[in-house]
Amino acid sequence: MNLEGKTAIVTGGSKGYGRGIAEALKNKGCNVWIVSRNADDLGRTADAVGVNFLAADISNPEDWDRIVEKVMEQEGKIDILVNNAGGGIAIKPLMDQTDNEITESINTNLTGHLFGIRRISKLMVEQKSGIIINISSVCAVHAWPAWSVYSAAKAGMEQSALSLHNELREHNVHITTVTPSWGATDFAASAGLPESSEELEKKMMQPAEMGDVIVDICTLPDHLVIPRLRVQPMVQEINPM
Repeated sequence: MNLEGKTAIVTGGSKGYGRGIAEALKNKGCNVWIVSRNADDLGRTADAVGVNFLAADISNPEDWDRIVEKVMEQEGKIDILVNNAGGGIAIKPLMDQTDNEITESINTNLTGHLFGIRRISKLMVEQKSGIIINISSVCAVHAWPAWSVYSAAKAGMEQSALSLHNELREHNVHITTVTPSWGATDFAASAGLPESSEELEKKMMQPAEMGDVIVDICTLPDHLVIPRLRVQPMVQEINPM
């Protein structure tokens, strides 16, 4: 796909990986819309990167209706959807989590993305083209204490994408799950986890590097798809893999 003039939506686009993805797609000629709940952060990022923005909560179906309506009104099409929004919410043993924390984690990391895919895949099927990219986590495939709910949501995202590939393939709609590990984002701080040293962060995956990965996926020959792509820094040991 030539990205010049394509329309892309990036959820969680105000910072971290989302900002890196939005900037990379913008630099390749896309008309980019970033989505997040924090309007102030969105506005600052949109001004700095030169993209459009919509303040919305992806776990709310009505907000997705508003996102799709606004982007279609302005652009007339949606070519790329990057489901990047997510959060740790409550990284602690399940017995210590509240029902609301469990619900919020599943909604933020899984259900909200399915709401968006349900709406936007219909448009992509009609136009017989489109790319959907989900940003997952190695927690989807490894088991660590305190990560059970977050891991369940990310594993659900990955498995649903495999089924969706088979649903959408014949309509020329591509779906890819990118599974990163350590990244230089604010995930740890927002989840209340210990932060890494500045030196270690330099060796993690950077937001701009994630943006380059997304551009590479989007510019594959149209007859090819990468269903799953795992990326992790050399400095991190995961044993067993």
